[in-house]
Amino acid sequence: MAGVVHNIRRHSLKLIVIPSLLLLLIFFVYPLITILIRSFIDPEPGISNYINFFSQSGYMKALVNTFKISFIVTIITLLAAYPVAYVMAKAGPRLKGLIMLAILLPFWTALLVRTFAWMVLLQDKGIINKFLLWLGVIDAPLKLMNSLTGVVIGMVYIMLPFMILPMHTTMVSIDRRLLQAAENLGAPPFIAFLRVFLPLSLPGVGAGSIIVFVMTLGYYIIPSLLGGTEQIMLGEFIADQIQAHLNWGIGATAGAVLVFITLIFFIAYLKLSDEEVPVD
Repeated sequence: MAGVVHNIRRHSLKLIVIPSLLLLLIFFVYPLITILIRSFIDPEPGISNYINFFSQSGYMKALVNTFKISFIVTIITLLAAYPVAYVMAKAGPRLKGLIMLAILLPFWTALLVRTFAWMVLLQDKGIINKFLLWLGVIDAPLKLMNSLTGVVIGMVYIMLPFMILPMHTTMVSIDRRLLQAAENLGAPPFIAFLRVFLPLSLPGVGAGSIIVFVMTLGYYIIPSLLGGTEQIMLGEFIADQIQAHLNWGIGATAGAVLVFITLIFFIAYLKLSDEEVPVD
């Protein structure tokens, strides 16, 4: 009887796992393999696409811009999100609910609509420039549209929830008795935060940072609408190569390079996250 039950459980597990594996193979693995193969065979077999990609300054500029903007957005998002996550972790149920509502509310609006809203705010005669001119902070409108500043502002706004939520989850799980013990041993609250709370919150910081960084690498809409020709990222570059120039080889090569470098960062994060963070 026990053997029959074991076989039923094993077959039930297969019925659950197999569809998930098929979905991964069809919608994730197959497209990646197709891109990789196409980068080597279109328009002719060989590594000419990779040689061309890494030898052209325009192509490399898009690659450098992608990682520069992703790094800047990740750092700014981290600095902006950490205090919010910290307040949420210490707040009561009502305040935490209001903060969570404010964080999740933008998801109820389409990304394209939110980006167009930022276009209205950031233009030369937009609300931000008009307000700064009214305050007398500036004498002429700031160039917020078609600039690095506009791209960073728009992407930080979009990415904040993806940084706040992982950090909040980690902070909530931290045992408050550890902070009380540090304070009972004579540590001021700020020192207890630096020596106890901050190290214990680093897994959430790392998870949020890698999510934001990886998502930012492949963004297309915000750089396309808020950035100019000097801020082109690989997502926009790939779309332009395929849609405007029908250059599938270079487009696939850029995609393969982006996936490969992203995997390197993700593997590095996994190795670092395996190391235990010491708490002094």
